[in-house]
Amino acid sequence: MVPMARAATTSDVFNAIAEPRRREILVLLRAGERPVGELARELGMAQPGASKHLRVLREVGLVRDRKAGKQRLYGLDARGLRPVHEWAGGFEQFWSESFDRLDAYVQGLKQTRKEE
Repeated sequence: MVPMARAATTSDVFNAIAEPRRREILVLLRAGERPVGELARELGMAQPGASKHLRVLREVGLVRDRKAGKQRLYGLDARGLRPVHEWAGGFEQFWSESFDRLDAYVQGLKQTRKEE
């Protein structure tokens, strides 16, 4: 049996953030730049694993890195999330309408209780 090739996770932002650990890294980087060792400790994983995730995030434009002495610091580049934001924004009207219907229903229940 020939093993299947793993799908590229760096083809776009959506594939890159589909991995939960990568989303965790992005959340950690919201607070500011951090070295890979610190990120690995926070995530409870080995540094090589964290480095691989950071490489994927860097390749899709979500993370930038820079040398600071002997360390390499990684930081969030949230501009890369624009396609995700734009895609998710397309559902905003759906959610707004759903919440409006729920609010109307709750208000109707409150009015019925007052009348009883």
